Amino acid sequence: MSRDPSHDILFEPVRIGPVTAPNRFYQVPHCTGMGWMRPRTLAAMRGVKAEGGWGVVCTEYNSIHPTSDDLPHPSASLWDMSDVRAHTLMTEAVHAHGSLAGAELWYGGARTPNMMTRLPPMDLGSVPNLAGHPYQTRAMDKSDIRQFRHWHKRAALRARDAGFDIVYVYATHGYLISNFLNPRINTRGDEYGGSLENRVRLVRELIADTKDAVGDRCAVAVRFSADEEGGSDGHPVWGERRDMFAMLAELPDLWDINIADYSLEMGVSRFVKEGALEPYMTWVKSVTTKPVVTVGRFTSPDTMAAQVRRGIVDFIGAARPSIADPFLPRKIEEGRLSAIRECIGCNICYSGDSLGVPIRCTQNPTMGEEWRRGWHPERIAPQGSAAHVLIVGAGPAGLEAARALGARGYRVTLAEATRDLGGRVLREAGLPGLREYIRVRDYREQALRDMPNVEIFRESRLTAQDVLDVGADHVAIATGAQWRKDVFDGEVFQSVAEGAADAHILTPDDIMAGRLPDGPTVVYDGDGYYMGGVLAERLRMAGLEVTLATPDDSLSRWAGNTAERWRVRRHLQGLGVRFEPAREIAGFDGRAVVLPCAYGGAELTVAASHLVMVSARRPEDGLYHDLCAMAGPLPFTLTRIGDCEAPAIIAAAVHAGHRYAQELDAPVDPDLPLKHDRIDVGAPGGAA
Repeated sequence: MSRDPSHDILFEPVRIGPVTAPNRFYQVPHCTGMGWMRPRTLAAMRGVKAEGGWGVVCTEYNSIHPTSDDLPHPSASLWDMSDVRAHTLMTEAVHAHGSLAGAELWYGGARTPNMMTRLPPMDLGSVPNLAGHPYQTRAMDKSDIRQFRHWHKRAALRARDAGFDIVYVYATHGYLISNFLNPRINTRGDEYGGSLENRVRLVRELIADTKDAVGDRCAVAVRFSADEEGGSDGHPVWGERRDMFAMLAELPDLWDINIADYSLEMGVSRFVKEGALEPYMTWVKSVTTKPVVTVGRFTSPDTMAAQVRRGIVDFIGAARPSIADPFLPRKIEEGRLSAIRECIGCNICYSGDSLGVPIRCTQNPTMGEEWRRGWHPERIAPQGSAAHVLIVGAGPAGLEAARALGARGYRVTLAEATRDLGGRVLREAGLPGLREYIRVRDYREQALRDMPNVEIFRESRLTAQDVLDVGADHVAIATGAQWRKDVFDGEVFQSVAEGAADAHILTPDDIMAGRLPDGPTVVYDGDGYYMGGVLAERLRMAGLEVTLATPDDSLSRWAGNTAERWRVRRHLQGLGVRFEPAREIAGFDGRAVVLPCAYGGAELTVAASHLVMVSARRPEDGLYHDLCAMAGPLPFTLTRIGDCEAPAIIAAAVHAGHRYAQELDAPVDPDLPLKHDRIDVGAPGGAA
């Protein structure tokens, strides 16, 4: 196969100051939950992206000095020569495939509490920490500004010495440099405040400092917001941004443009679709001759090519699409569009940084596992035997196990009880805003069609005897889980029904199957992720009076890790859903739900004819236990995978299916199942 000629424009080289990118695919700086803590893990992950065809691969934000420490979010750092050596692992991995490596220099200011270093952060004034910690910044005087410029220049030199080809001045996202640009924040009375020219001064100086330090070898990029403040989606509030940008337009070698509303810039697919930043970008290219990159969760090569052709951007920026499929550029180049693992916009990748843990991805189970497990998104070890594998259940775990085992060359039989493949993914994709989740199924179903060694049997609900009759050498049970009607009180599951009220208690499975209430309904969300919110929306769209209650202090609490919590609340509020946070559930009698305050206050009684419980799930593992109970030793290995073993998010189910496939006939040491990326203090030279 060969690429579509209409996509040729994406593979043109582009000059960026003293360096040249081999194509227009640009992986912008993005967090990984790895940072300075896991340099080998980080280097292997970035290297795979370069191998996959990304012409520019940037690392994440790099702290330039210990007074900018973001733990528990582990940023990268450029403090000393140890950091240079750590980053060299990444730049060498990227350069090995002919790509450019970029480093974003960062100082958090009021966004960072410095809880590791315990040094006071600096900002324009002494203001409260913007992440909600009980600390304030030290107000910067002009000697502090000179010191800051010195730190920034030293970090740029270390970036050059580490082998980076592009070095950033990071002037957006509410960090220190962007605060100098902000007329509300910057009320200084000296040459760095007040007028527009004065507020732009520091950015101008940093660009000049960086060019002076490394500009002979490295391109200098500026990350900058195209709009002044967040307005309604697709309607930018530009303010003085045009004038500000015009003053700086020709100074850097590249502009990396984002917007003021971060929840739109990297919004979940439930609320934000592909190419959402275009309305904000329409004027940028008219002001500068320098190359421009921006993001938009681009998954369609036609959309990418159109943006370049119409002069919106010079580079296709990506974070999440490069995570879902590190080989996206290579597949476009080779004309293998059906093989692309399209990002579903769930932001599970972003949750890794929010939680301070290594990145993961729903679509790409190898993400973050390149070094510690040796997994690759496109290559997998060939079969270790001529074994036959039976997989029961074609949800996300079963589909991924079948796909990966098929790629290894095993003979695979996949049995699904229903007509359609996909399991929970198929059901959830029918809920409001979650349509793109079906990509988890579609990618794998397409891959299985091309594998003659994989047989799929639909409408095949197997018994234990049926499994025996297949005669497989290995059996994986991937039969998923079902939502419960009771609630977990921290120790045990408790019924909330009183008498005959159980007939009026529904679960998410009921709603997804089309069994809707017909009167006032309480949705009780003990899960805290997206399910409670989307069900409340589904019922409200059906014209019902809906109350969404939760024991948490905020709605969709865990969705704060995927940067969608406030959008959920705003959206549901606009639909007229009533909220009741910090409420436990004491009972439902078919007429009303009793909701005591989670902190011991008075009970609230909400009139309702139906209750939808979003609490926990029960593994559908009956077939597994039936097989375990059969007399005599089983003639095959037997394993549970995915939600059947331990209910979790979709990404965990996909990962479980992939791990089963990777480890079949290649068992791992249960005491040491993966490599540990850390400094070994007992090894010579501190090596791991």
